[in-house]
Amino acid sequence: MSTFDRIHLVVLDSVGIGAAPDANNFVNAGVPDGASDTLGHISKTVGLNVPNMAKLGLGNIPRETPLKTVPSESHPTGYVTKLEEVSLGKDTMTGHWEIMGLNITEPFDTFWDGFPEEILTKIEEFSGRKVIREANKPYSGTAVIDDFGPRQMETGELIIYTSADPVLQIAAHEDVIPLEELYRICEYARSITLERPALLGRIIARPYIGEPGNFTRTSNRRDLAVSPFEDTVLNKLADAGISTYGVGKINDIFNGSGITHDQGHNKSNNHGVDTLLKTLQDPEFTKGFSFTNLVDFDALYGHRRDAHGYRDCLEEFDARLPEITALLGDKDLLLITADHGNDPTYAGTDHTREYIPLLAYSPSFTGSGVIPQGHFADISATVADNFGVDTAMIGESFLAELK
Repeated sequence: MSTFDRIHLVVLDSVGIGAAPDANNFVNAGVPDGASDTLGHISKTVGLNVPNMAKLGLGNIPRETPLKTVPSESHPTGYVTKLEEVSLGKDTMTGHWEIMGLNITEPFDTFWDGFPEEILTKIEEFSGRKVIREANKPYSGTAVIDDFGPRQMETGELIIYTSADPVLQIAAHEDVIPLEELYRICEYARSITLERPALLGRIIARPYIGEPGNFTRTSNRRDLAVSPFEDTVLNKLADAGISTYGVGKINDIFNGSGITHDQGHNKSNNHGVDTLLKTLQDPEFTKGFSFTNLVDFDALYGHRRDAHGYRDCLEEFDARLPEITALLGDKDLLLITADHGNDPTYAGTDHTREYIPLLAYSPSFTGSGVIPQGHFADISATVADNFGVDTAMIGESFLAELK
């Protein structure tokens, strides 16, 4: 019999808590990640006021130097620790897949110099549209449409670009390249990037509207991912008849595998919290697992190296945390974590190889404090332990630590 009827996992995308032991094996613009520290540097450089996460014990997580503006609590209301990544990667899919129990020993391919001519030519031949070669490199999604949107409106060419993640993104003005055509081109791009030397995690359709100088990306984004190479704990739950709810881009990250209820994309972090609140109040959701991704920390502020915006985004989430906890019953468990780092004070624009925080809370807790440090996959092992299903490839349950 499960300890909790419902477990809710919220991933604060990219909110790392200090360089991992192997961080120097990963680089940002030629600089090893060994000095990265997303939460630590935000707290130190621009300040951070997150009283609700602090109350759970965020400031109690063991670190070489305490978070400067996040105090430790003598009597926290939750259990906390930090988790280390085993897999060889620091991207979104690798982090989420490991959280759900997989060990990724061969990282996806990334293209810091742009995609090879062979891929671009194939897309041109399929679509009948030229590709703007100058955009073919790692690019900010908003900057690339500012720079090449006017040209696309004149010529109908495709804007193809990448990022720090193993992704191929195609931006298209909805009035120039209709959505169905964009989706069809992306589906073709997916079909030719399923194996090395171009094994990509996702193909992303990035539609936008507006006029030069005032372009806006729309919510008609579509992600085409690869499915996990082995069953995750999501699959174990679904196969056992236990409901799984994906909020935000979770369904895309797992290509729908193991998700029984897709709650849709988030328009923003606040919209994602709204969707989670509705999910928590769904009368049919009496037992199962919800999995939420809030991406604004990463997409809007981490990659753009905007420490002030990142701080404000964290404080905005923290202010809404009481709305989430107010809807939890004694048989609910809330887990808050991340999937990698993205230190907005660091070199380059890539993710950073970091520990991730873990905050655990339930109204039924009679204790609190720091639990032993573990690994990303311990989260899914704990979920599996709770619901009596098998774990995936890796992970050790910490369920017994939560009392």
